[in-house]
Amino acid sequence: MIKRTILMIDDDADDRQLFCDALQEVSPESLALTFESGVEAISKLQNNSISIPDFIFLDINMPVMNGKECLTALKKIAHLKLTQIIMLSTSTLREDFNDAMDLGAQFFMTKPNSFTDLCDNLRNILENKWKHMLRN
Repeated sequence: MIKRTILMIDDDADDRQLFCDALQEVSPESLALTFESGVEAISKLQNNSISIPDFIFLDINMPVMNGKECLTALKKIAHLKLTQIIMLSTSTLREDFNDAMDLGAQFFMTKPNSFTDLCDNLRNILENKWKHMLRN
């Protein structure tokens, strides 16, 4: 199995915990780093106090700095050029999907309703099968 560093930015503590539980189920060798705000994550990434993540899962709806603003800031950090950024949202609006992709996200994932679906989505993303997911 591949050891990856996965960063999750979401203001909801329950969503962060559920994500970590799903990641542990799908990829137990991966390191999960979580932050409750984009401001906090960007600060840590800019001063290199955390590992460069392989993937960043970023919630769209957050206070202070929303996910779109955070994505814009993340794309300006040179050492993150190879990091895959996946936007997360409860939204199913095509506009949110288009905005996220236009800002440089590699994928937009609507937060699933079940733990099993979250595990399946994470597995597909970590195995680079999201192009298949886009067609569904």
